[in-house]
Amino acid sequence: MAVERKFVADGVRKVRVQQHFLKELKRAGYGGMDMARTPLGTQVTIYAEKPGIVIGKGGKVVRQLTADLAQDYGIESPQIEVQQVGNPNFNAQIMAERLANALERGWYFRKAGSNVIRRVMESGALGCEVVLSGKLTGSRARVQKFVEGYIKHSGEPSISMVEKGYAVAIKKLGTIGVQVKIILPETKLPDKFEILDVPARNQAPVIDEGTEEDLGETIDAELAATPDEVIVEEEVR
Repeated sequence: MAVERKFVADGVRKVRVQQHFLKELKRAGYGGMDMARTPLGTQVTIYAEKPGIVIGKGGKVVRQLTADLAQDYGIESPQIEVQQVGNPNFNAQIMAERLANALERGWYFRKAGSNVIRRVMESGALGCEVVLSGKLTGSRARVQKFVEGYIKHSGEPSISMVEKGYAVAIKKLGTIGVQVKIILPETKLPDKFEILDVPARNQAPVIDEGTEEDLGETIDAELAATPDEVIVEEEVR
């Protein structure tokens, strides 16, 4: 059971690091992270909308994050790399944080959810889904879902092809959970295929012999030749 416990401990540690980054890098537009073991230590890649805030003045913030990973979370020789998010509209975590901030500022939940769907789909995504759960309008909690395009909900494609982001909006009536799912434009879906028009093996190749109009034009050109030209052709023969 030692190996299984190690996998569970690594998963719990990764979730705790994720929550730490969500709290510390909220102003920087935190968009997720990747953690990989290397021969020199642990490579941690942070994706953010504003990398300058993650690095800080003179690298102060990134040095503090590196120290926190080593001391508080027991990560061996952490090395942090910061990358800027190319298109924030395709990052589910960033869009979830934006939607949560809009709800906290007083936006109506239908308008805020539809706005996120519209921005993502206008950017070229194949599909987007927004799920809001909590006390949206009254004292009773409920779930509101906005869907447009194509979204996978089960199987291996829902894990590897769907970008997921989660945030929490804190309001007077209570907290509202915000979940955003996006399928990127370059994603190749497993159930999408094309039928190619391939000729059969035993089919003889088609030879273009010309149409009747082309044949008529050739005969007319021969009849329109002058007598001198015809005589010259006969002498040559």
